Amino acid sequence: MSVNEKTGLKLTQNRKTYFFCSKTCLEKFAGQNKTPKNVIQAACLAAPTVPFYKNKTIIVAAVLTGLALLSYVIPFLTAFRLSLFSYLKTIWWAIILGLFLGGLLDYYVPREYISHILAKPRKRTIFYSVILGFFMSACSHGILALSIELHKKGASNPGVVAFLLASPWSNLTLTIMLLGFFGLKALYIIFSAFLIAIVTGLIFQVLEKKNLIEKNKNIIETEDDFSVLADIRKRFKEYKFSADSLKADAKGIYAGTITLANMVLWWVLIGMGLASLAGAYIPPNFFHDYMGPTVLGLFITLGIATIIEVCSEGSAPMAFEIFRQTGALGNSFVFLMGGVVTDYTEIGLLWHNVGRRVAIWLPVITVPQVIVLGFIANKIF
Repeated sequence: MSVNEKTGLKLTQNRKTYFFCSKTCLEKFAGQNKTPKNVIQAACLAAPTVPFYKNKTIIVAAVLTGLALLSYVIPFLTAFRLSLFSYLKTIWWAIILGLFLGGLLDYYVPREYISHILAKPRKRTIFYSVILGFFMSACSHGILALSIELHKKGASNPGVVAFLLASPWSNLTLTIMLLGFFGLKALYIIFSAFLIAIVTGLIFQVLEKKNLIEKNKNIIETEDDFSVLADIRKRFKEYKFSADSLKADAKGIYAGTITLANMVLWWVLIGMGLASLAGAYIPPNFFHDYMGPTVLGLFITLGIATIIEVCSEGSAPMAFEIFRQTGALGNSFVFLMGGVVTDYTEIGLLWHNVGRRVAIWLPVITVPQVIVLGFIANKIF
């Protein structure tokens, strides 16, 4: 279910009107709430059919493909094509992995689980979200799909934000990569990312309590004595392995993945296109000349990170190059974390799928933390 009312998919039940991001979400909600089939069919028929050429993902992909093809005729666009292909080569697997894991979550994980663990207005919810982010070995763009899926499943908005901030630079895979680049100094980057995720999540809980941000309408109330493990054991015992059940599972995972892709992928492609333009036409020496260990250098680094942040794995080598050239660990941290907290792809997804106020508050709360921790790193190391 989605707070976006523009899809045309809506269902009225018990004097309440619910809006949905897709037919899959509507049918799943209806099944959980025992909605009559004729009501479901009426809701689906009432929704306008969107032709494929109006699909946002297809439109953005067509524009990028068109520019890439034009580069064989217009030499000026060659650098853009090479930059775009480089980014595609770097992050295609992360995007697919993120969407696939989101499809798994959509099909196998009941909303009650997420609501029970990640929706309670307690401090532990934020810590659970950060820990979950640590075990998600996907880059920032791959994690976007998972974050939106957690929102759909009923995680609180503070929990979603904490998960979104923790995973790109605190996950297990990137921890190993950063240690390889920076040695033990990488621990400062990792723990700072944890700290920002926790502090921001706790602040968002206060904002939610004061109704200064949107609340997730997907949350399902669960009893305090509800046991996720007991419910998993029950479902596992009732599940019957067969060719038909495996086929149904595959269809369910595919449907969830496609639904999530329609929500997320066009934003990822826009971000990648803009990053490709920046990578192609901003002179490389600019990064080294203006990103020294000064306050001005920190802000310039933040501005550049906002423009060219693409993915965790792709940003890590460039961040190390900044450190190698300038010796400013704080600037490397700002480049890494600043790209996450000011990423237009991320903010756009939050704006359209989670809430406008959530999207606005994200950089307001996180950017000062990033600058302060970057400044401290330049003083210490």
